[in-house]
Formats: sequence, C-alpha cells, structure tokens
Amino acid sequence: MSKGRTILTDKRFELTLQRLAHELIENYGDFENTCIIGVQEKGVILAERIHKLIVETTKYEHLQLGKLDITFYRDDFRTRVEPLRASSTEIDFLIEGKRVILVDDVLYTGRTIQSALAALQDFGRPDQVELLCMVDRRFNRHLPIQADYIGIRVDAVDEAYVKVEWKGYEDRDRILLFAAK
Repeated sequence: MSKGRTILTDKRFELTLQRLAHELIENYGDFENTCIIGVQEKGVILAERIHKLIVETTKYEHLQLGKLDITFYRDDFRTRVEPLRASSTEIDFLIEGKRVILVDDVLYTGRTIQSALAALQDFGRPDQVELLCMVDRRFNRHLPIQADYIGIRVDAVDEAYVKVEWKGYEDRDRILLFAAK
C-alpha cells in the first residue's frame, strides 16, 4: 500500500478519544443499565480505550464491556474468495433492556453495523442502541445508518482507504488517508 497522508496525529487523536468519552459521560450519567460493545477487531480497541477513559474519569466500575464478532452475520460471508477469519465474541451479560453503545473504528458503507445489529439480537433485545465511531465516511453509505458519536468525518472518494492505527498495535495513534489508485 502506498504511503498515506496523516489526517489525525497522536495528540489530536487522544483529544478526540477524550471528547468522545466526555460526550458519553454527559449523555449517559451514571451509566446504569448501559454497556459498551466493540465490533471485532478494531472497534474493540476503540471500545476498550473509551471504556478505560470513562472508568478513570467517573470511577463507574460497573460499566460493562463486550466484544462482538460479526463474521457469520456479514452479507458477503458466502461470496468472498478468501475465507473470513472469525474473532471471539466475549459478551458475558445479557443486553435485554439495556442501553448499548456499539463501537467501531470506521463507519463506511454501513454493512458492518447492519451485521452487528443482527448479531446483537442473539444476546437479547436492547432498549436502545447508539453508535460511536472514530471515523465517519459519510458520503459512502450503502445503508441508512448514522453514527451518534463521531471522532472525525472524512470525505473521500469510494476508492480511497482510511486506516486507524492504534498505539500498542502500530507505532502510534493516528488516522491515515490513502488515495484511490
């Protein structure tokens, strides 16, 4: 892959994470009857970081965190040339009647979130689901899905690629935009 252009550096990246955590704190109060669920794989990294910031800020240790794999809920599951690799789902609580904050790193076509909503139904019927994403590629949606909490919006042509890098997995926190070929 060619060299991407950095659109969010590590300092602004951390400020964006803090802003997202504070928006949730403002809107969810004591987080009673609320859980955060990250979509495997990179949505989980974002969910863990947001969860940690909320707990450090509020001391609400009761805020539950889960990891959701959507591999077998994808609409392209049977049509892919290469087999998909499943990740683990780790949700050791029911979401029945809860407020769910669903987290993914990049909102692009909306298909991943559609799959996540279908997968969530296996764990109960939530009272509410809100979506948090680090990057919203708002002009590339295939489905009528919108994020409630957004780190940044990136307007790019369909062929462009947005990559979120996470410290601990890559060199540093940053968001890159790769131009269309």
